[in-house]
Amino acid sequence: RMVGAFVACARALLLPSALARLPVIAMSTGTHQMDSEYPGTAVTRMLAARERARSLLPVDLNGEWPVVRRRILWAAGLRDLTAVPPGAGYTGHSFNDDNHCDATCMLDDVSHNLNDGPERVTAIAVGNKLGPGIIAASDPHLGPGGSWSTCTNGCHEEPPRDVAHVQFRSRIAFKLVWCPPDYRTFVLVDDAGSLLNRGTPMGTLPAVAYRQGNYQLVRGSKYAVEAENNAVDKSSATE
Repeated sequence: RMVGAFVACARALLLPSALARLPVIAMSTGTHQMDSEYPGTAVTRMLAARERARSLLPVDLNGEWPVVRRRILWAAGLRDLTAVPPGAGYTGHSFNDDNHCDATCMLDDVSHNLNDGPERVTAIAVGNKLGPGIIAASDPHLGPGGSWSTCTNGCHEEPPRDVAHVQFRSRIAFKLVWCPPDYRTFVLVDDAGSLLNRGTPMGTLPAVAYRQGNYQLVRGSKYAVEAENNAVDKSSATE
């Protein structure tokens, strides 16, 4: 009782500015942002992932590709796990091929959703059980929910019919798109296709067929606009 009374007295003597810095557990756990159109979205986590993506500096995105990829994983709220089997949280493929390039932040109660039923994503395995891997690979410091590098195919439709939007009923935090014509620069764009960041990494990149295929998956959609704008800007700079 004496300790409790001491704490109460100490708090009473704190200035308002100091009180504002104290953790407010009840308010933080009671506040839960919802997305009415895509209710599987872990909104707080998604917004935090976008802030991380925006915060990446040129030194983060223009270095050697393996290092750059790890920074993108960090922004997405994913661990760099390459010594575990697929299905157990393996992220060696994340942002490293043509298709697994969507940073998706979903609520815990939808992370075990399967790709089945009449609304399932075409060209994706029936079932597509990702829940255990999401739990293993997600960085809890980003916020409530989990993260995964979901498949981007189907995003060219409007509304998008990819794994994030259909299987998890979630928006994406961001998408990596390689830019034509040389596919050496990539952009990170949000769910609306707005630019968050860009980079031109060095060293051994994903195979050029992957990079070209990645752009082809988004071509004609809102997600291709910034990649195409980058190509125009580069062309103008060389004229």
